[in-house]
Amino acid sequence: MTESMERGSPRLDGASTAAAVSGRADRKAGPRADAGGRRGFLACFSGMGLGATLLPGCLWARMQDSGASEVDPAMMRDAAALAGLEFTDEEYDLMVDEANKNFAHYQEMREISLDNSVAPPLYFDPVVPGMRFDRSERPFRLSGTPDVTRPSDLEEVAFWPVTHLARLVETRAVRSVELTEMYLERLERLNPVLNCVVTLTPERALAKAREADEEIAAGRYRGPLHGIPWGAKDIIAVSGYRTTWGAQPFEDQVLDLDAAVVERLDAAGAVLVAKLTTGELAFGDQWFGGRTNNPWNPEEGSSGSSAGSGCAPAAGLVGFAIGTDTGGSILSPSVRCGVVGLRPTFGRVSRYGVMAAGYSLDKIGPMTRTVEDNAVVLHAIAGPDDRDLAVVRDVPFHWDGAGDAAGLRIGYFASAFEEADSPEGEATMAHARRTLETLRSLGYDPRPVDLPENRLTYFIEYVERAAGFDEFKRTRQDAGLRRQRHRGELRASHLVPGVEYLQANRIRRLNMDEMAAVFDDLDVIVSPWRAINPVTSMTGHPVVTVPNGFEEDGTPTGISLVGQIYGEERLLLAAKALQDATDFHTRHPSL
Repeated sequence: MTESMERGSPRLDGASTAAAVSGRADRKAGPRADAGGRRGFLACFSGMGLGATLLPGCLWARMQDSGASEVDPAMMRDAAALAGLEFTDEEYDLMVDEANKNFAHYQEMREISLDNSVAPPLYFDPVVPGMRFDRSERPFRLSGTPDVTRPSDLEEVAFWPVTHLARLVETRAVRSVELTEMYLERLERLNPVLNCVVTLTPERALAKAREADEEIAAGRYRGPLHGIPWGAKDIIAVSGYRTTWGAQPFEDQVLDLDAAVVERLDAAGAVLVAKLTTGELAFGDQWFGGRTNNPWNPEEGSSGSSAGSGCAPAAGLVGFAIGTDTGGSILSPSVRCGVVGLRPTFGRVSRYGVMAAGYSLDKIGPMTRTVEDNAVVLHAIAGPDDRDLAVVRDVPFHWDGAGDAAGLRIGYFASAFEEADSPEGEATMAHARRTLETLRSLGYDPRPVDLPENRLTYFIEYVERAAGFDEFKRTRQDAGLRRQRHRGELRASHLVPGVEYLQANRIRRLNMDEMAAVFDDLDVIVSPWRAINPVTSMTGHPVVTVPNGFEEDGTPTGISLVGQIYGEERLLLAAKALQDATDFHTRHPSL
């Protein structure tokens, strides 16, 4: 997700508030505070609109405040008053007994060390009753065979699509080793300007490239990713290399495993050349090494959190990149950097070996220079994996790049195009409306639709983050974070009752049903990405962003298209039709 997004869930702002929460919620029991201190503590949370969710957390804080080892009725009354609740004396007595039992359980649980990778055995499924899927196997077909020749200066291919690079490698006009060396040199030369690389992987890359050249020479061509250099967001584990999660406390972390997505790209013959920057703990474009910059204007950030994965393909530093998305982390940097970014259906791609930001929200997807490149990469990385039990449905991803897109049923999120004061900005909205006209010129008749509004994405994400980073924050390793606001967010989310988290997910189910009804007679919905992002993050629908213009300062704009659950083929066919009707994807930054 990006730092700039407004979340519907409550949040804490400022280092002083974070410090107040930290001091109250996690410190050892100390001297009894005076009444004014207690009132100040309660008023602090009430002023942040958190009263309705704080009863358990307030009880815990009151215990720490008083130095008590158990809850008493007075503490319970204080906490209930803050939460806007009122009970009889008999009910308070019953609650006190049960609360003390629960706190004993909390202490027992905290004695068990839980790594971020330990997911709860409660798996989100984006499928609702009535959905049907094509489970047949069909051949993967590209739109055609590009007619390409090797240029005299190999660096001229740095911005070519994967499909074109693949043709050079397949015909042995260019060796994978040459391509790899060219991209490694560009990464080293341009990274001081862009700050998009955490770790280069030259030894691994050149070994894989030599292997690719030998196999292709022997007639064992694996497909369009064979010998193609790529970059991985640095929350994706690669054995033998650092996986820093963009955060100083994990700067030297090395995980002794390859993520599933790395394994699958290795199997496709792709060549990993770099671990690319991620915003700190998958937030924004700020990491422990500074800010990742936009190749179109290095004076501004790339957005994030898949910051390097948006920047590098846009700058011609890799053939393609892999990003992750919890609440916009593929979509936002793709729009900002002018690449095609796909957030697939939740459960389409295994997350094994990838840092968890939101167990029921995280997705992994390709960030490329063209739509068809997206299809090539998704085909390689999609599919079930028994190490990520959220990826359980064997629904093949089909692609026929020459397929007929004329019959696609397209809608558009009407109110998002009509906002007088859109957060997207005037130029972006003008380009969005022009995109609808482009679709009409192609023979489509986009139909206005309304979509459910949801502000709970980040509420759910933060509760799941608070669980995934519980020990990290309780042991105050988070003191080393650049983004200190994150400390308060994690602590506040720790105070959300389980009932409220489950209620949010029940509302989520209503949104899923509403979205399914909207898509009952549509294949694709077009929308500015910010308008569509929160609800689709929740429901698990696939979303792709496509460049659709430029701001006055020369930086790109983009539009998003949403598909049906497991409907990536039709989604990408619509995106390809739109892309083929324009030339925005053919323009490149001057570096």
